[in-house]
Amino acid sequence: IVSEILRLNEDPNVQGLALDLPESLYSSKVLNAVKPEKDVDGLSSVNLGHLVHGDVHDCLVPPTVCAVMELLEDIGGKKVLLVGACGAEGAALQSVLQREGAAVLSCHWRAPQLQSELRHADAVVFGSTKPDDVPVSWVKPGATIINCAHGLLSVGDNYGQQNNPASEKTVGSLAIAMRMQNMVKNMERWIQSQQCRKWDLHCLKLQPLSPVPSDIEISRAQSPKAVDVLAKEIGLLTDEIEIYGQTKAKVRLSLLERLKDQPDGKYVLVAGITPTPLGEGKSTVTVGLVQALTAHLNINSFACLRQPSQGPTFGVKGGAAGGGYAQVIPMEEFNLHLTGDIHAITAANNLLAAAIDARILHENTQSDKSLYNRLVPVVNGVRGFSAIQLARLRRLGINKTDPETLTEEEISKFVRLDIDPSTITWQRVVDTNDRFLRKITVGQANTEKGFVRQAQFDIAVASEIMAILALTTSLQDMKERLGKMVVANDQKGEPVTAEDLGVTGALAVLMKDAIKPTLMQTLEGTPVFVHAGPFANIAHGNSSVLADKIALKLVGEKGFVVTEAGFGADIGMEKFFNIKCRASGLVPSVVVLVATVRALKMHGGGPNVTAGAPLKKEYTEENLQLVADGCCNLQKQIQITQLFGVPVVVALNVFKTDSPAEVDLVCKIAKESGAFDAVPCNHWSAGGRGAVKLAQAVERAANQKNSFKYLYSLELPIVEKIRIIAQKVYGAQDIELSPVAQSQVDRYSRQGFGNLPICMAKTHLSLSHQPERKGVPTGFILPISDVRASIGAGFIYPLVGTVS
Repeated sequence: IVSEILRLNEDPNVQGLALDLPESLYSSKVLNAVKPEKDVDGLSSVNLGHLVHGDVHDCLVPPTVCAVMELLEDIGGKKVLLVGACGAEGAALQSVLQREGAAVLSCHWRAPQLQSELRHADAVVFGSTKPDDVPVSWVKPGATIINCAHGLLSVGDNYGQQNNPASEKTVGSLAIAMRMQNMVKNMERWIQSQQCRKWDLHCLKLQPLSPVPSDIEISRAQSPKAVDVLAKEIGLLTDEIEIYGQTKAKVRLSLLERLKDQPDGKYVLVAGITPTPLGEGKSTVTVGLVQALTAHLNINSFACLRQPSQGPTFGVKGGAAGGGYAQVIPMEEFNLHLTGDIHAITAANNLLAAAIDARILHENTQSDKSLYNRLVPVVNGVRGFSAIQLARLRRLGINKTDPETLTEEEISKFVRLDIDPSTITWQRVVDTNDRFLRKITVGQANTEKGFVRQAQFDIAVASEIMAILALTTSLQDMKERLGKMVVANDQKGEPVTAEDLGVTGALAVLMKDAIKPTLMQTLEGTPVFVHAGPFANIAHGNSSVLADKIALKLVGEKGFVVTEAGFGADIGMEKFFNIKCRASGLVPSVVVLVATVRALKMHGGGPNVTAGAPLKKEYTEENLQLVADGCCNLQKQIQITQLFGVPVVVALNVFKTDSPAEVDLVCKIAKESGAFDAVPCNHWSAGGRGAVKLAQAVERAANQKNSFKYLYSLELPIVEKIRIIAQKVYGAQDIELSPVAQSQVDRYSRQGFGNLPICMAKTHLSLSHQPERKGVPTGFILPISDVRASIGAGFIYPLVGTVS
């Protein structure tokens, strides 16, 4: 019985459980097996606890108890005797009677004082069958007798109806009706739980220290909430989360269906000016802003961040959890493995790479017949095509479903992809900076029969599968995108896809958990989604569409979802608008543009900033001229934002070496240059409290009229779209395509891929293609060395100059 109850507990299609068991089986073990929220009989210990404490809204009163109360009517000040009423029902009855003002006594049938107590009671409730040797004449004349000896089970035999004295009432049918009422209440409660409701968030207290300790010390000094507690606080249901340890959980996509009628919150993008190699703190601003909104202004907000790659984590960059008193905790969990999404991408990517080389080997060493027997084997005497093979036959124009009816020519067309090895664009990946894998030779083993070719490893997050994960809107959409990935061309110059190789089902099944966003929290206990992590130089550099969509439903109409785009506004923000917003259909409300005095001084002509080297004195001493000269880059990035018609708030991430005059100067110039507002922020040293003014400015900006528009139409030719980005965003005079790039553009246009958005792969250290050119370079020609396509992700990516 218990195992059946536990099974029904976990069935999302069952909203309540009622137990009709022989009395001997009503043990606490059985009663407590029922989930409190599904307990329509109200007999579990949790329910009874609420009842005894008077939390009537949190519990259901047992049906038999409701029936007794209905029959007793006005009992205030009267004496009620419970005889033989023990266990959960007896306790519940006693508690409810006392709350109604009755004086309640309880005894069993063999109690020596029974006769005397029956003489004085105004009402008597029989909780179990009356022994024959206890005459009804013992009961005080005129007293009400209620018999609930069999409770809900008595309705079948109409127990005692015929021989009862006039004043004795049984609860059978009435208890059944009361149970039906409980079922209705439980269903109403369930429906209510499915609606979006105001968060009941318990924020964590911060006590910032000065000087500010290291990020890892700050993270370890805070005790995060258990992730299931956080999930409940923000309105997630138990069956919508999959817990990974104490502090992180995957959130199921079923939530989107449940909240589909809920209006979205406001959508905020954090971008930045052209950064120094040290970064300017976009993640820190993102986290500080949500801490300010939720922990200090009591506004529902969600941060949506990318998962960091292990490459930069163990390289110069370090973590990506934010920093100081504005970070995601636990920091180690965030930066290392998290819930394994990057490993799932690595496995799927390398499975596809293995399938490509294996297919080439088999096609080169086997006849059409033997390939056909491998691809469409006889199983139990029957040969049949799989769904993916039938789709391939249709693409080839072969409308047959019986494998025995294909002609030799059709078999040859079906089994041979004829991949041209020199056109393979699909590389293997690993999530470690391993420079010796940048160029490798594969096929050296004797078993590969001399099919040697040059290949390479990329960093795992550079895989197109990562870009697909970030842009997909559902499991079905992801599967279709995986199938469309072009991995090479055949000998005739036609594209070969993952679908042609027949591996899309395998790729999708490896990615089935990676598609769910991971829930974590900030230092102040506000919610964060960590999902996907495409790089912003060779992909679009934004976290996932799915995390944003789920977060926008959870925060409610007045809430905020704050997400971050990689690198400067010229790269990450442009891709966010033109690629991600097109995939999601979501419209941004505000852009927060992050700047630092340090970066502005560099753009104003300050000396080089190198990771790991001490900063020169220009960056640690007041220098208003350098700041004023460098604000040209900030002004340019504000103008880029205005191209898209979205209000921009400048967040100046303040360092302790910045002077008040420098800070004031930047804010003044930003406002004069068209920013809605410019606010200095101290969240790194003070947590959310240090970003309250920024949060207020963002809230005001979000109420401004929004005239969001894309930069270019998808119908324009590929070259024209590249030119618009180069001239309007980067400030280039024109573009110049290499012969290789031009031939690729021609090929993609011919293959039908010309209507995709553009994802520029360019250095992030300058608006131009030359990292050393700071400020706002002009008059340059942007060289396009190559053009590649991520057809599954849905964009064309031109390579600008040389990008590592």
